[in-house]
Amino acid sequence: MGNLDARIEGLTSQAARGRLTTDGWGELVELTALRGHVRGRIDEAERAASLAETFVDQAPSDPRSHLARARLAGLFHRFAAALDDLDTAAALGLDRRSADEERAAVCQAVGRYDEALALLRQGFSRRQDFRTLGAMARCHAENGETDEAETWFLAARRAYRGVSPFPLAVLEFQCGQMWLAQGGPVNARSWLESAASRLPSYVPAQGRLAETDAIEGRTAVAIERLRRLAHVSDDPDYATRLAHLLGTSAVSAEARFWRAHAGARYEELMARHPEAYADHAAEFWLTVGGDPQRALRLARQNLALRATPRAYSLVNRAMCRVGQCRP
Repeated sequence: MGNLDARIEGLTSQAARGRLTTDGWGELVELTALRGHVRGRIDEAERAASLAETFVDQAPSDPRSHLARARLAGLFHRFAAALDDLDTAAALGLDRRSADEERAAVCQAVGRYDEALALLRQGFSRRQDFRTLGAMARCHAENGETDEAETWFLAARRAYRGVSPFPLAVLEFQCGQMWLAQGGPVNARSWLESAASRLPSYVPAQGRLAETDAIEGRTAVAIERLRRLAHVSDDPDYATRLAHLLGTSAVSAEARFWRAHAGARYEELMARHPEAYADHAAEFWLTVGGDPQRALRLARQNLALRATPRAYSLVNRAMCRVGQCRP
């Protein structure tokens, strides 16, 4: 993490002096987004998106600038804007493999898994490496095909030839998150602990480990882990989960504090990024937020954007809470 911080600081200094190359701009955007993910910092992701806009301004005829902006648009669930940038990047000469992989990521995010797999298979037929194997794993994982996905995750991990821990830790986190979503906490813990051992300060991995702790009945351990994360991350998801566990543990004053904190933060995020946080905000209002009608509105808003199994599940849960369960 120290090396990552130093590299970002150096690139930022070059940008401030007007000496950053096109390659440097691409690296700065990518590393800033990576640091935001690892630290659980939404403000870092927002900074990466701002840098991507500057990158396009600095190099409008370079396909890499539009690719960078497309990735950040996708991160914030602005999928139409992401596809527009990918079309521009392709017209400017972006290689077919990169274009297909990014389009597949958008298709996957909105629940069009068959299209995503078709695009990924084209790239896989041309090259089989950590990147393509990982992309296949994520697509199968999103589609709920856990055994198939884990086969690809394992193949990707074996294929890794780099020296940085970041790609492997992110891959292992993604597999652990898949198992947790599919009700496999034992498998999830194995993958998540591996990710956390590579990057002890990896906030999302620690957050999912807290969820695993809670499932296994280790509530006090989960609470302590979430307390640390709620203090270092500006993502209200950790405060939401902490408030929920504190509420079940009868620590009402602290639970009220974190519930209010999460609610205020979701108000801010929904004002700036409604597409990206409708599902998370719906989860908050459905649980500790205590407003299932609002949760249902947000869940439907999310479903209109992303027709994924999880989006449908969220709508159904919200409908049941307001007495509209489907048969």
